[in-house]
Amino acid sequence: MMSVADHSVAPPQVEIPRSYNAAHDLLTRNLRAGRADKIAYIDDHGSYTFGDLQRRANRVAHGLIAAGLQPEDRVMLALHDSIDFPSVFLGAVQAGIVPIAVNTLLTAADYRFMLADSRAKALIVSSPLLETFRPGLSEAQFCTRIVVTGHPVSSAENSLAALMDTAAEDFTPLARSPDEPCFWLYSSGSTGTPKGTVHAHASLIQTAEYYARPILGLSSEDVVFSAAKLFFAYGLGNSLSFPLAVGATAILMAERPTPEAVFKRLVEHRPSVFYGVPTLYAGMLAHPALPSAEALGLRLCTSAGEALPAEIGQRFTAQFGVEILDGIGSTEMLHIFMSNRQGDVRYGTTGKPVPGYDIRLCDEQGVEVEPGALGELQIKGPTAALGYWNSRARSQATFVGEWTRAGDKYTRDAEGYFTYGGRSDDMLKVSGQYVSPFEVEGALLAHPAVLEAAVVGKADEDALIKPLAVVVLKPGMAADAALEAALKTHVKQRLAPHKYPRWIRFATELPKTATGKIQRFKLREGI
Repeated sequence: MMSVADHSVAPPQVEIPRSYNAAHDLLTRNLRAGRADKIAYIDDHGSYTFGDLQRRANRVAHGLIAAGLQPEDRVMLALHDSIDFPSVFLGAVQAGIVPIAVNTLLTAADYRFMLADSRAKALIVSSPLLETFRPGLSEAQFCTRIVVTGHPVSSAENSLAALMDTAAEDFTPLARSPDEPCFWLYSSGSTGTPKGTVHAHASLIQTAEYYARPILGLSSEDVVFSAAKLFFAYGLGNSLSFPLAVGATAILMAERPTPEAVFKRLVEHRPSVFYGVPTLYAGMLAHPALPSAEALGLRLCTSAGEALPAEIGQRFTAQFGVEILDGIGSTEMLHIFMSNRQGDVRYGTTGKPVPGYDIRLCDEQGVEVEPGALGELQIKGPTAALGYWNSRARSQATFVGEWTRAGDKYTRDAEGYFTYGGRSDDMLKVSGQYVSPFEVEGALLAHPAVLEAAVVGKADEDALIKPLAVVVLKPGMAADAALEAALKTHVKQRLAPHKYPRWIRFATELPKTATGKIQRFKLREGI
């Protein structure tokens, strides 16, 4: 079998000089293009031009050096989405310091582990998050500097404003190699402790040139808004590398992306491109304050994080007349490597490989499967991480030569479209046949009473595994035996008989990661 690449469009030729600093590239290209006075970011407190952003990043670079950080030192960023994030991230990279962007929704134990594992020399943290970090700071022997966005809480902590106030606005960036470590992102840790995923300088601009320009058609005319936060790989591209690469304006929102908060930005700022996740799209469509299509200025939406159910995509397009390009990326590959295309959206599929990336599906022995067969997704492309920090065994298991193992199951049809079949560790074997939880969930979501659904395996009285569904109903719907029976019949009419859920449990919400992915292992633990 041969791996699959999309040859319908030639991959872009991205030439990166041997001496290259990713932050310097992203900061200066808009100034060279005459966009110094164009708005780069709008956050909850104001707007900032591309010129403002460069000056802020330069001052951060000087401030970090004055604080004692040196090239190749690591600094942890736990920042809500505001102008501070790109300023600090890019400022650190300019100085050759490696920023580590971490999830702002984690626990004290998570942060304790990350500080110890990364040996970060400094922590830059949004003031509301500082108390969560405190229990682990006394054990963080390498972290000698704490910088708070907002007022310092004690004499041992400095504000970001103080760090920047006396710094110069000009800075000469440190020359780096395009293959040199640039930044880290920690994985979600859904399969164990979080993994520090190390990315190279070249990868930021490559994601923009391989995906944002050719697939999204992103340009300086766009205004973009991402529900996914900057600390996610998905959000980092959406709100930092993509808009800076093309000169677009990005909307940043510090609060969590509830439907109400998202509607406010979509109506007030009228972004042309919106980046969401399936759970959010479902919540938006079910919300009573759903705005009209005329109130928005969208031309395109994207979805990632987990596969978009066809029914949600179809309903969204019917409501707003805008396509959602469902795609798949990963922390390890940095951004989306397979996607639907504008004008060629096939809801229920993840589309085709992004030009420049090769895809193959393999069985448990590593042999490529035939078209139509379920196989493990593996990717080869320019933005693969350099590896996991301090985790050789897990690096070797994930990064196999030029290929990166995604941990997802997919099928590919005769036309080259890929369809999600679930996580490798979530698959069920029912009556001797594999069943994808996602397939059953998609059938349940097509029922008008269902808002969300998750399917896991449960042993029956004969110790045989059968599907169990946990269902969240739409507002106003009542859970009863009649509805349970109707849902089972609904699935039977759409899927093979062995796939229908033998049990249905109703819940008010599903357990999810901070990225919005359903935590099926928690449901299994509760069975």
